[in-house]
Amino acid sequence: MGRRFALKTALAIVGLSICVAVVPFPNVTDDDLLVAIFGGFFLGAGIGLAIRGGAVIDGTEILAIYLSRKFSTTIGDIIILINVVIFSFAAYLLSIEIALYSMIAYISASKTLDFIIEGIEEYMGITIISSQSDRIKEMIVQKLGRGVTIYKGQGGYSENGKSRDIDIVYTVITRLELNKLNTEIELIEPNAFIIMNSIKDIKGGMIKKRPLKD
Repeated sequence: MGRRFALKTALAIVGLSICVAVVPFPNVTDDDLLVAIFGGFFLGAGIGLAIRGGAVIDGTEILAIYLSRKFSTTIGDIIILINVVIFSFAAYLLSIEIALYSMIAYISASKTLDFIIEGIEEYMGITIISSQSDRIKEMIVQKLGRGVTIYKGQGGYSENGKSRDIDIVYTVITRLELNKLNTEIELIEPNAFIIMNSIKDIKGGMIKKRPLKD
């Protein structure tokens, strides 16, 4: 967070203020629930695009960005936690109904914000146990272009009752590549044992997460 960040933030805030003051916004619906849901969606999209471009549009996002780098949580979750305090005051000073609609709006905004910042490419950690580990490893590297880690393991069950040494393949792919990986493994060994886990965040390796701009 340096001078460029401060300059972009100032421009974003000024631009938002001008748009709110000058651009007319028609009343699309009087349904409070629709206003909360879609208002939250567009709010989250606006905040997310601003942060993606290296700016923020209010002080809450600055605190959220700072805390997200210190703790293992998303910017959207931190914004929600901050606004829980605001909602509590809203419930006390205004009404519980208004506070509840505000919570719906910010939950919608939080999910949209995380989607824009984190991106559609959610990461998956894949563990594969197979007798064709060499072929599967080669397929992952050549066809998916991903790195592979091999763990030396020992099978606890076999037909003759004896354990055997096995190579356990581990790789990290995006959820969009999961279907292709399953299809390729099915062609190599249909009975391969596959364990899939969602990964919150990664750093380094062959998959590099696009950082936020300063």
